[in-house]
Amino acid sequence: MSHFSRRSVLGAFAAFGAASMLPIGSTQSGDQLRRLTVARRTLDVLGRAASVFSIVDEHGAPGVVLPSGERFRLDLDNRAETATSIHWHGQTPPPELDGIAETGYVAPLASGEVRPFDFIPRAGTHWMHSHHELQEQSLMTAPLIVRSPEDEQADIQEVVVIVNDFSFRDPAEIYAELTGGGTMDHGSMKGMDPSSMSMDAMSSMAGMDLNDVEYDAFLANDRTLADPLVVTTERNGRVRLRLINGAASTAFWIDLGETKATAVAVDGNPIAPVTAARFPLAQAQRLDLIVDIAQGAMVPVFAQREGDMARTGLILAAPGAKIEKLSAVADAAASPVDLSFEGSLRAVSGLSAKAADVRHSVMLTGNMSPYSWSLDDKVWANRRKLEVAAGQRVELEFMNHTMMAHPMHLHGHHFQVVSINGKSLAGAMRDTVLVPSMGTVVVAFDADNPGRWLYHCHNLYHMMAGMMSELVYV
Repeated sequence: MSHFSRRSVLGAFAAFGAASMLPIGSTQSGDQLRRLTVARRTLDVLGRAASVFSIVDEHGAPGVVLPSGERFRLDLDNRAETATSIHWHGQTPPPELDGIAETGYVAPLASGEVRPFDFIPRAGTHWMHSHHELQEQSLMTAPLIVRSPEDEQADIQEVVVIVNDFSFRDPAEIYAELTGGGTMDHGSMKGMDPSSMSMDAMSSMAGMDLNDVEYDAFLANDRTLADPLVVTTERNGRVRLRLINGAASTAFWIDLGETKATAVAVDGNPIAPVTAARFPLAQAQRLDLIVDIAQGAMVPVFAQREGDMARTGLILAAPGAKIEKLSAVADAAASPVDLSFEGSLRAVSGLSAKAADVRHSVMLTGNMSPYSWSLDDKVWANRRKLEVAAGQRVELEFMNHTMMAHPMHLHGHHFQVVSINGKSLAGAMRDTVLVPSMGTVVVAFDADNPGRWLYHCHNLYHMMAGMMSELVYV
C-alpha cells in the first residue's frame, strides 16, 4: 500500500501544472510508453487523515498530460489492493479500451494486474475516474489533458484544477443510508440557511431536490480554502484555467467575483467565446476559461456548491500580490445550476447539416424517497437498450420526470446540444449534459464508433441505484 502526505500530493499537482506549461520544444517527442499507477494514499483534510485513492504517472503527478500528436499509450498498474476499472472520460477509443467492465468487453482490473491501453486521443480537457463500485467518491479521479497544436502555439500559462466532494465516511455507508430509509432529511432545502437566500433563489428551489449527500469538505486539487492552491501568474498575466468537476454528486458554480473570464471550451470542445464572471459546472463537465490577471491583483476562483453556501477554490495572483484569507462559506447560498449558460453556447465545429435517421426518447425517472433512480422506470438489470446503426445521425431526447437535475453522460461519443425545453439551437459539443428537473434536452451525434456504450447519470449514487443503460450498435 502506498502512502503520500498531503504536501507530497500537492507537490505532484504542482509538477502537473509545470508539465502543462512546457513549450512544445520541451516535451518528449514520439509515442512514449507511459505508466499510470492506481494506489491508496493518506490525505490530510482539515487536519484529519483520510484513506483515499490516487492515479499518478511515473513521476508522481496526478493523471496524464499529452502533447499534441502523441498517442494515448500507457500501462495501467493496479496497486490499490482491490479491483478497479478506470474510464477515460471524454475519450472515444474502441469500446474494449473504454476502461469499463459493465458492457462485457473486459473484466475489472484485478489487484496487481497491469493492463495496456493504446489509441489515438481526443484533444481537450478531459479526466479519468473509477467506474467500479463507489471508488470515484474516494478520489479515484485525475485529469487527462490532451493538448492541441493551437494550445502549444498559444504559449499561455495553463492551470489544471479538479474539484471533488469529500466525506470521511465510507462511500458504502453513504449509499446504504441513502437507499436504506435512514434518518437523512431529503428535503429540497437541506443544509441551507433560508435567511441567506434571495426570494428568487428560494422560489427557484421550491419543489426541487438538491444535494443528496452532506459532505465534510470540498476540494480543489486536494486542498480546501483553509490552505488553497496559490498560482503566481506569468506571461503577462494570462491564464488558461482547465476546470474539471470530478465530484461524485455535486454541481458547482464557478465564481470569479469582480473578474470576468472568457469561456473557450466545454467538455474539451471549442465554443464561440462567452465572457462572464460566473459559470455553472455540473458533475463530470469541464470548462476552459481564459483569465487576465491585472498587475498586482489577486483573483479568487471559487467553486460553490449549488443550493449551499459551502465552497472551495484556488487563487490566481500576480507577482507581488497580497494574498488574503478566503472563507469556505459564501455570504449567500448559490442557486441551483441551470441551463442559462448552456443555452448561450455555440459550437465552433458542430455536426454537419443532416436530418436525424433515428430518434430515441429516454425518460429520467426516480425519487429521493424511497431512494430509487432509473431510466424509463428500468434499472440496469432490466434496462431498455437503445439500438443504432453505424453511419446514422442519432437524436437522443432526455425527458426528466424527476424533481432533481441529472448530468447525463454518453460513453464513446461527443454529441451536440440541439434543443433545450423545445427551443432548437446549434449548441455546444459535449459528452455530458445537465437535464434540469422537469426539463427536456435533445442531443445529436453521429454513430461512428460501433460497439456497446454506456449512458448514465453522472451523479454516482443515482447511477449505482440504477440510472444507467446502454446504446448498442446493430
